[in-house]
Amino acid sequence: MPQEQLAFDKNYVLSIHLDYFRYLPPGYDKEPGKKWPMILFLHGAGERGTDPDLVKRFGIARIVEERDLPFITISPQCPERHTWSDYLSALDDLISLSIDTLNVDPQRIYLTGLSMGGHGTWHLAAEYPNRFAAIAPVCGQAPRLAGFPDRAAEIAHIPCWVFHGAKDDIIPISASQVMVEKLRQCGAEVRFTIYPDAGHDAWTETYNNPALYEWFLEHRRAG
Repeated sequence: MPQEQLAFDKNYVLSIHLDYFRYLPPGYDKEPGKKWPMILFLHGAGERGTDPDLVKRFGIARIVEERDLPFITISPQCPERHTWSDYLSALDDLISLSIDTLNVDPQRIYLTGLSMGGHGTWHLAAEYPNRFAAIAPVCGQAPRLAGFPDRAAEIAHIPCWVFHGAKDDIIPISASQVMVEKLRQCGAEVRFTIYPDAGHDAWTETYNNPALYEWFLEHRRAG
């Protein structure tokens, strides 16, 4: 019998749940008209799951537990068996929610993440290239299946500071080198910090460095 051409139709509804930590800087409540810069922080693979406190192990979510920062910070948790690439639209919606409900300066939104979060930083910036004033991927590999490193051209206008350990045996330093080289070919403003004695943990020194936060504040998105 010959094949029949048929069609299947059904409406699906996707429900997404992301736990996240929100930090408000000192003086936030005392200056109701002030617009504050915001950092979106994406954690690594080891902090996925259903225990939100894991997010506080490393990075920005840990730093604000230890000392004050002059930023609103948003630190979501990625569900188990997923990566940030599965939640790009949800992350952008979380940014929009923060702008709508908090005193966020939309021209001063910064993006950073470590390891899997560095991967997510590259991908989210490319998907929403007009969202961020500056990005800082830490020991992350841009996803080749999503068109990288060629998509560097889409984010060449975003100031970028890349960090990686020279002895990283989880994500090789070449992952960052290829993106930095591609960005520079596109005329991008990119800084590249290599920690000569560090392995995969490039994040402790990075997020403990006041220069990172000063650098963020030097940048404002046009428009």
